[in-house]
Amino acid sequence: MLTAVGLGPGDPELLTLSAVRHLKEADCVFVPGGIARNLVEPYCTPVELSFPMSRDEDAISRQIEENADIIARVAESGKAVFGIIGDPNIYSTFSRLCVVIKEKYPNILFNTVPGVSSITALTSVTGIPINGGFSVSDGSPDQVRIQMKVRRPRETAERLRKEGYSRFVLVERMYMNGMKIWRDELPDESNYFSLLFAEREV
Repeated sequence: MLTAVGLGPGDPELLTLSAVRHLKEADCVFVPGGIARNLVEPYCTPVELSFPMSRDEDAISRQIEENADIIARVAESGKAVFGIIGDPNIYSTFSRLCVVIKEKYPNILFNTVPGVSSITALTSVTGIPINGGFSVSDGSPDQVRIQMKVRRPRETAERLRKEGYSRFVLVERMYMNGMKIWRDELPDESNYFSLLFAEREV
């Protein structure tokens, strides 16, 4: 089993209780650099892996392959944790690592523990709240849209189809009692605590 644990934006007090528990229970914790290492060291003795910050795509790919092999040795028979700054599913090294591991080691199971991302932490640091729609980008064309408080998901998805979105996932009461997840076949109505993930090919 391989679990990616979000470590938050850098403040050790912003690690979640779930993150700390996974770090303590792991057979081995891997981290991609010094900031992550410092955050996890109070709970475990991590193994630091090299992930080069480079524009040489071949060098990056080779290093990811090597790291995947190292992590797989633990994950195939025990509990491996990969601790990463921010959230493991948002602009993350972990997503590239997963692609390699899934291909070379299809028997390894994955899950993730969300972390406080820089996107949400920004509003606390600046003191500027967000009360309307907003966009986040790394400069590439928009591919994903997340809509909150979706009361009529099927109707919303049909409207988004006209904008080129074709894949939809609805999560109702996320991490609460009665959580439900719908993929593509969406209900007519949903709870106030609902988020709709929409993706299109760019």
